[in-house]
Amino acid sequence: MYLIGITGPSGSGKSTLAAKLEDRLSCRTLCLTQDMYYKDTPQLSDRQRRQLNYDAPQRFDFELLQGDLSRLAQEQPIERREYDYVRYRRNDTGEMIGPAPVVILEGIHIFYREEIAALCNLKIFVQLDADLCLLRRLRRDLSERGRTLDSVAQQYESSVKPMYEKYVRNYAPLADLVIPTAHDNALAVEILAQYVNRQTASKACLPR
Repeated sequence: MYLIGITGPSGSGKSTLAAKLEDRLSCRTLCLTQDMYYKDTPQLSDRQRRQLNYDAPQRFDFELLQGDLSRLAQEQPIERREYDYVRYRRNDTGEMIGPAPVVILEGIHIFYREEIAALCNLKIFVQLDADLCLLRRLRRDLSERGRTLDSVAQQYESSVKPMYEKYVRNYAPLADLVIPTAHDNALAVEILAQYVNRQTASKACLPR
């Protein structure tokens, strides 16, 4: 398994980069997002769940993520994890997915746990100005996640920005590449795809 890790600020374009890269890879590829691995909190009320800091690394189940990556590396399938952003609850499907010769993992804290960062063959940090990140997050949360303008603003001020300052920006030095995403960086994606295709050419790589 060739593992690509993509991290960066919330709203910086991690998912977009992962999707564009997947489209250009020769091997069959599995994309995972760290949001699939939020810890579930069935013991809490809806109000209590809404008050949690979902931008802190402590909200993620790193043991489950690391276990799934280990199974994929052993060419075993894993359960597809899902998360309900409206209810703030895990909603796993029971569907089995993978394995795949190339796995792309994206999320704001995938380099937080050293053991997981060490599994990545290629580490990428996506860079974007804070005001553009906020604008992208606002558009996404209003249209896709049932949020209100006030809730997005409050969450950004209380948790997103503080967690970026405390944790996320410090992942950049750990990356092999830092990619700006203020514009459509098609050249960077093409160069990345060519590099990964060369790295995986000698593997038992099933075509897409």
